[in-house]
This record gives sequence, structure tokens and C-alpha cells, in this order.
Amino acid sequence: MTKGNATKKILIIEDEGDICLLLNIILSENKIEIDHVKSIAQAKEYLENEVPSIVLLDNKLPDGRGLDFIDFIRENYPATKIVMITGDLAASAKEVALANGADIFLEKPFTKDQVYNSVHELLN
Repeated sequence: MTKGNATKKILIIEDEGDICLLLNIILSENKIEIDHVKSIAQAKEYLENEVPSIVLLDNKLPDGRGLDFIDFIRENYPATKIVMITGDLAASAKEVALANGADIFLEKPFTKDQVYNSVHELLN
């Protein structure tokens, strides 16, 4: 397989099943492989074996805050792009996410176009 034809991987770190399903539907297309985990611990385990092109990261997870996990991803997987997705509408959440290294910040509720355009911007 040549590099140009490589499958792009997206890891969704989200504990809400409905949101995960919605993201899968929005992003399901050829040459994008989507995986899903529900916690930071599961994400760390996944990242030991796979390096996704993009991580869609929720902030409120059962075992911690996505905002705090951005540093781990940046330090260990610098080429991986991060889309922070949160319903935490505090003004500081966006500032902290972007300052910590998130590439894009999306607030819940997000639109199909926001997710689709964000992912395609980061893949291209």
C-alpha cells in the first residue's frame, strides 16, 4: 500500500453512545477508519498500538478531563491532530484546549458540517 492510499484513522474518545454514533455517521466514508473508546484509560491502551491521524476528544470522561489529556497526546503523538468537542461552554475551556494544543474546538451541540469540515481540513 502506498502512502497516498493509506487509510486515515480517527479515534473518537467519547463516553456518550449517541454522540459517538452521530460522529460515526457524519464521518463514515471511504478511506476513513473510525475507532471509538469511552475513557482516557482505554485511549492510552489504544494509542499503544495505533496512531490515528485525528483524535476527536470529549472533555468530560469517566476517568478525567479531555483538556488534561491533550498534553499526553501532544507529547507522545505530535503528528496526531486533535479536535476538542465539549458541552462545557465556559469561555476558558476553549482557550485552555487551544493553548494546550488542540487544533480545533467544537462546542456541543455541533452541526454535521462543523464536524465534517473540521476533519477534512485537518486531513488535507
